Amino acid sequence: MSQSQSQSDVTDLIGKPRVLLVYYTYTQQTQRVAEAMAEVLRERGCDVRRAAIEFTDKRWAERFSRFPLRHAYRDILGMLPAQLRGATGEIQLPDEARESDYDLICVGSPTWFFKPSVPIRSFLTSDAAKRLLAGKRFTAFVVCRRYWSVNLRSVRKLGTQQGGEYVDGIHFTFAGGQVRSLLSLFNYFGKGENRERYLGVKIPPSNLKPDYVEQAQAFANELADGLGGNRQPQDNGGKGT
Repeated sequence: MSQSQSQSDVTDLIGKPRVLLVYYTYTQQTQRVAEAMAEVLRERGCDVRRAAIEFTDKRWAERFSRFPLRHAYRDILGMLPAQLRGATGEIQLPDEARESDYDLICVGSPTWFFKPSVPIRSFLTSDAAKRLLAGKRFTAFVVCRRYWSVNLRSVRKLGTQQGGEYVDGIHFTFAGGQVRSLLSLFNYFGKGENRERYLGVKIPPSNLKPDYVEQAQAFANELADGLGGNRQPQDNGGKGT
């Protein structure tokens, strides 16, 4: 790369809103939302970085080192005491999440027993989060089977306590009612794939609904509007490119 090209690349980044999407993901659902948002934000002229948190705490990390889970019921329900007491643990943050010069931080928070997961809570109560969020705008995108409000409120509260300015939030839910979606989740964690029935009961597919991409893209466009990102592409009347 020539010196003039390198200088041009640096110049191109000057003035671009810098956005960080920091999240924890086990089944890749939160990551899928982050990817959909990142694509739109880049198209809108933002400099976007993604940072996936690694869950390294020796008390729980081993069970999440493989997919599907070895013992679905025991491994999932075994996290309930930690969630009830609001436990935190050891995590590993990518370098992108240790910088502090972002214009917007988007926190991706999967829901564990109504609340933010242990890795996300550990991040939001860390010194690294304080350096990252202090005086900066932040938002949250919550991924959940069914119940999302406690998670979203908790992310807002923890981020605000670290000096951040909360601007907006969104949630993404799975298909099915309370019982069938729970059975579907246990099936997915235990088998690693969606099946039509579990314990003889017909169940919906687990994980994100098909329209999550459109939701994530619309939310990202709203965030870009707030950052002064480039104008959205003109509507083509629903026709493909």
